[in-house]
Amino acid sequence: MDRFIKALNESQYCVVFTGAGVSTLSGIQDFRGEKGLYKKVDAEKIFDLSYFHQDPSYYYRNSKNFIYDLEEKEPNIIHQEIARLEKNGVVKAVITQNIDLLHRKAGSVKVIEVHGSPEVHKCLKCGRNFTFREISRVVQSDELPTCDSCGGIIKPEITFFGELLPAGALEEAVTESSRADLIVVLGSSLVVQPAASFPLYTLENGGQMVIVNNMATPLDSRAFLRYQDLYTLFAYTKEHI
Repeated sequence: MDRFIKALNESQYCVVFTGAGVSTLSGIQDFRGEKGLYKKVDAEKIFDLSYFHQDPSYYYRNSKNFIYDLEEKEPNIIHQEIARLEKNGVVKAVITQNIDLLHRKAGSVKVIEVHGSPEVHKCLKCGRNFTFREISRVVQSDELPTCDSCGGIIKPEITFFGELLPAGALEEAVTESSRADLIVVLGSSLVVQPAASFPLYTLENGGQMVIVNNMATPLDSRAFLRYQDLYTLFAYTKEHI
């Protein structure tokens, strides 16, 4: 772990890339782990845009205790340490696949949410915006959110399968990854494209990559440091930087 500390201290432009595994310590299930969301619901339905148009209730029903209870969730040591390292100038940006809002809640400032955010919901018919809190109250009451202006379907500003990533976030993530001399990949299986390719921009521009994940990833062989346990590494980081 001393090599990780040394890499952070020597980096001129460190970017952190996070996936769902970062938030499991906050009580949020990941997607592909042993107890992940996709073991309980149909992955081809819950975040599929076409299916959402057919039956939005499937998404809302299965997200009630996954997304719409996020106000009860708190950042864990990993979110907190990333925010502290950013404040201290060690980390320059956070690119996240996560939609749980915990990086911002922990105090991170430069957060690029490449899969969007549930912070805003939009009526697909009239375009009216709704806040997360407004929609959460409806979902927690076991009701289907519909627009009270036009009766249209309301969708979170999360990127579903079948949608392009938010253009601004995609461009910024590519820029930051390309600029990084060190990219630290945390809790990501690195299988969901195009986000999983961001670390390649760092490598192609001569940077190095650290991977911390409890499952194998397609880029493990290209990491100069590879760890399994996020908590242990960041507890050590907290004491040594």
